[in-house]
Amino acid sequence: MSTDTLRALLEDAFPGGEIDVLDRTGGGDHFHVTVSSDAFDGLSLVEQHRLVNRALAAPLADGTIHELRITTKGLSE
Repeated sequence: MSTDTLRALLEDAFPGGEIDVLDRTGGGDHFHVTVSSDAFDGLSLVEQHRLVNRALAAPLADGTIHELRITTKGLSE
């Protein structure tokens, strides 16, 4: 999977957010995503990560993403 595809999924889920996607191994299945969004304001870290997992549910479910590291924060933090 390309980083552009993941970025597009995250941009759809978090419009106006700051998004970075890194292919950690170059193999297209180990990623680190960083998302800053006002959608996270007031949410716990677990709730923030659940939203990211929900946005990437399809590639996680079908095994396209083998390993995912998530960094999140609200824009007001």
